[in-house]
Amino acid sequence: MSDLLRTRPSSTAAALALFDDAATIGHALAFEAALARAEAAEGLIARDTADTIVSVCASLRIDPAHLAEEATLAGTLAIPLVNRLRAAVGGEAGDAVHKGATSQDVADTVLMLQAKAATELLRNDLDRVCAALYALADRHAATPAIGRTLLQDAMPVGFGLRLAQAAGGIDNAAHRLGAEVSANAKIQFGGAAGTRARLDGKGAAIARRMADDLGLAAGVPWHARRVGVAAIASSLGIVIGALGKLARDVSLLAQNAVGEAREPAITGRGGSSAMAHKRNPTGCQITLSAAIRAPGLVASMLSGLPQEEERGLGGWQAEGPMLADLFLLAAGSAEAMAVVVEGLEIDQTAIARNLAAAGVGADIGESESIVAAILAHHRKSD
Repeated sequence: MSDLLRTRPSSTAAALALFDDAATIGHALAFEAALARAEAAEGLIARDTADTIVSVCASLRIDPAHLAEEATLAGTLAIPLVNRLRAAVGGEAGDAVHKGATSQDVADTVLMLQAKAATELLRNDLDRVCAALYALADRHAATPAIGRTLLQDAMPVGFGLRLAQAAGGIDNAAHRLGAEVSANAKIQFGGAAGTRARLDGKGAAIARRMADDLGLAAGVPWHARRVGVAAIASSLGIVIGALGKLARDVSLLAQNAVGEAREPAITGRGGSSAMAHKRNPTGCQITLSAAIRAPGLVASMLSGLPQEEERGLGGWQAEGPMLADLFLLAAGSAEAMAVVVEGLEIDQTAIARNLAAAGVGADIGESESIVAAILAHHRKSD
């Protein structure tokens, strides 16, 4: 079965690949291989045993459909995956598979590996959005336009100021997300109750080696401390909302009666099945749809914070799908708006006409200096 008709219109193929079944299984096997290497390095299992485990992790092929059916009964992906891995390794070496780890160690580490990769992918498109907006803001900083408050004509503004403010918000949200992922994308390795029991006191050293191997930060077990995951989710919600602000403004400016800016004309995009004359702001539609869905997902992530004791029931299990959805929505929004702003059509004749019709003059105040200040802050932060 495929759900691309549901997922692809709101995200990107590259983002979907980061969270698909093959990637998830690959990360889980990478966790087990890293665990075996680390435990061998610390003398907890034999080197040849670790080599066998690592080799099988690299070659093992698992049918996602069968694994999903088994995970449905087991309650977690790790149980059937580890059972298959132990059977494939065989003998005494099979008993060393997953030594000292627990199912949540696998699930949380996989999620953080995906979060880190998705953030890097997302940042590329967010940078595209900001670069194009800053360039347009600089170019139109002194272009007088009618400002609108409460959806009514207000006072003149520099057209570029509106773009610079949108860019500044998206830029700030992107930096916030990056900081949260850097701080919280950590290895999860705590064992059955988060105490790193039965590891001969070498649990911290093993975790550090695994973190280095997998490219994650090291730290103490965080099984029941879900603040970091919630912080990443909240930051994603802010990113999507900041992109939504831009999409809302562009879609308003693209109305027939306003006509100050339009999405680029792209074959196959923005048409109507019933009205051939229409040019719909489809990129903005993708982003605004995401901005409607994201707050509910973030709220649900926050509701999972009061989880029970050393391992909760239902809370952390709900986080993975929701965080994946937030990343997918953010990726779709960022890519859609990158395309929009890189080809944004700005109609200066319409801008001048609407300003003249408002009859409020052309004094844009300190618009230019505010744009310059936003641009200077951007260059400094980069």
